[in-house]
Amino acid sequence: MSHPHPELGPPPKLPKGGLRVTPLGGLGEIGRNMTVFEYDGRLLIVDCGVLFPEEEQPGVDLILPDFSSIRDRLDDIEGIVLTHGHEDHIGGVPYLLRERPDIPLIGSKLTLALIEAKLQEHRIRPYTLEVVEGQHESVGPFDCEFVAVNHSIPDALAVAIRTPAGMVVHTGDFKMDQLPLDRRLTDLPAFARLGEEGIDLLLVDSTNAEVPGFVPPERDISNVLRTVFAGAQKRIIVASFASHVHRIQQILDAAHEYGRRVAFVGRSMVRNMGIARDLGYLRVPAGLVVDVKALDDLPDEEVVLVCTGSQGEPMAALSRMANRDHQIRIVAGDTVILASSLIPGNENAVYRVINGLTRWGANVVHKGNARVHVSGHASAGELLYFYNICKPKNLMPVHGEWRHLRANAELGALTGIPKDHIVIAEDGVAVDLVDGRARIVGKVQAGYVYVDGLSVGDVTESSLKDRRILGEEGIISVYVVVDSTTGKVVSGPQIQARGSGIDDASFAAVVPKIEEAIARAAADGVAEPHQLQQLVRRAVGRWVSDQYRRRPMILPVVIEV
Repeated sequence: MSHPHPELGPPPKLPKGGLRVTPLGGLGEIGRNMTVFEYDGRLLIVDCGVLFPEEEQPGVDLILPDFSSIRDRLDDIEGIVLTHGHEDHIGGVPYLLRERPDIPLIGSKLTLALIEAKLQEHRIRPYTLEVVEGQHESVGPFDCEFVAVNHSIPDALAVAIRTPAGMVVHTGDFKMDQLPLDRRLTDLPAFARLGEEGIDLLLVDSTNAEVPGFVPPERDISNVLRTVFAGAQKRIIVASFASHVHRIQQILDAAHEYGRRVAFVGRSMVRNMGIARDLGYLRVPAGLVVDVKALDDLPDEEVVLVCTGSQGEPMAALSRMANRDHQIRIVAGDTVILASSLIPGNENAVYRVINGLTRWGANVVHKGNARVHVSGHASAGELLYFYNICKPKNLMPVHGEWRHLRANAELGALTGIPKDHIVIAEDGVAVDLVDGRARIVGKVQAGYVYVDGLSVGDVTESSLKDRRILGEEGIISVYVVVDSTTGKVVSGPQIQARGSGIDDASFAAVVPKIEEAIARAAADGVAEPHQLQQLVRRAVGRWVSDQYRRRPMILPVVIEV
């Protein structure tokens, strides 16, 4: 198995007749999925998603793929193929279209409807091309064939990309539910046909490669939900991803069966479910769904609320309910269902929400105590089955953390794919398909691009380090006025602390040390304010470290008069 080396340099010019595959996100992480294909000077992009921030990225709203490697080649982009409508596959599209708004978006009906609604908020009117499974489209030099796959959102597609360099198949996110609610199966006969034709490079979803066996059918959740609904005494509050149409359908069915009314809470949930209903993907009995304000007139035992926040997102509805910061107040006897998986990295936030809800008397039902979620990604048994059908010449695991990528690579090797034909890459690593072999050839920049409010890319790792220090250690500000002629202190030092756990009065002990440092500098002829600020920072920093074993951020201000 080939894998990247940290010292890889920039990739060379693509050989004539070769195909280059460069993932800009989604490898080594769960989210931010984006892959760039290059042939004959033209580019095709598959997906452009976002990654959601973790606790060590305070203040960040979203994390985007790094577009820097394609920024000077925007006119070479033939189109963006969107495999499905989840945020980790479409959330970055508005930010790429800001740089070139007329890049065609290619995807299924529901996927395009979801991204069009998102782009409307960004005031972008995209050019779109709707496709269905079995359809072929020529996108520049790329011949794209779309294949139905089953996932946790309707209308998901894999794509087979044919060029003179060979055929690449990108699965997107998929599983092999044999009893899907919409009867839309992963099209194994189509994959078998592609395998017989000859798949030169297969890019495969790795998310569940470590999980043995097969994913249970989505419809297994229905009986669990009925049991929960039958035993609920008061309101039922369900938290789910705002795009999980199949899961919401089962909630609606259970609510209808038990005589409850349903209200959607949260902008994205209301928007997405409205789109799914209008397009016929969500079947809603007449009178079942009501405005959230209408729930005030209904008894608690007839109420179901469907909201976002299943991942413990601090600003989502469920987290705010747990923190008593929402108009909907949790009371003893309410039932809360977390109908989703735990995305790696979100565990602490989710359990914090569960504890908060339980504190107010709610009965919390989650994946840990009931089967209220099944995954949308193929497990190891399904992947083995898939490899035996596709028989790829080369394999490149995608969509997953390092452990998932390696586990997926091992599965491919078990089915007979030669280990030297399996490429384990990471974000930014360029893989060339030349003469039937896939090889790593170099690496482009593919770091995190942070969205913070209206700013995109302005927040750096250094900024985040400062934020973490501020959050964990606090800040100490020191103001000193110095005579520009003599270098003596004429006012101050005035010291204030916030969040450091040190009382302001305690700083009297460090004042002589600051004055001594400035006097010594004056004797040495040091009068430049920046140099004096560094001396003050070191004096205060040493004292705080010695006395309190803490390292707060220290902001010295030296003013000359």
